Amino acid sequence: MYTSIQIYCSSLVKNFHSLLNERKVILNEIAAYIKTQLENSKPVNLIYICTHNSRRSHFGQIWAAVAAKYYNIQNVRTFSGGTEATAFNPNAIHSLERLGFHVEKSGSESNPLYKMFYSNDDFVTCFSKVYSDSNNPSNGFAAIITCTDADEKCPIVKGAAIKIATPYDDPKKFDGTEIESAKYDERCRQIALECLYVFSLI
Repeated sequence: MYTSIQIYCSSLVKNFHSLLNERKVILNEIAAYIKTQLENSKPVNLIYICTHNSRRSHFGQIWAAVAAKYYNIQNVRTFSGGTEATAFNPNAIHSLERLGFHVEKSGSESNPLYKMFYSNDDFVTCFSKVYSDSNNPSNGFAAIITCTDADEKCPIVKGAAIKIATPYDDPKKFDGTEIESAKYDERCRQIALECLYVFSLI
């Protein structure tokens, strides 16, 4: 893992005490699912879902993969999707770059494919898509809903073994403002902290 990301994770794990108990109850459900899958020698497939699959769901997909690596937990695959496809938002990408992720971009300009490297050998492949896209598992996965809109639009996620809502405020509302970067970094940090907390319980 790149040193800057390792250091960032190590600083966050000291702040689990800042999580509210009611939030921990929700996150504990994700950890319990992961633990059960691993105990039964089954793959852990996590799909982070938001309306446009452009910001929060990608943060979830990426940080869950990093958290699994940080705690050396094997057989975990992370994905993301939306109720509609747009593109991975550049402001979210820049937030990750500021933390030391290396980014390789390819494909179409309207919806590029990004490889988000967190070590020389490890990366997460990100592009915007609906959650039922063929690149995602079609059954036996945990659907982790990162926004209230997607939670309302998807009361049932077809194929999901479990559905858990962990809504986050949308940094999009700060696009074009003086605090844009700060708000994206804040949301990135929150999702990183919660993913690390989940995997610390495994």
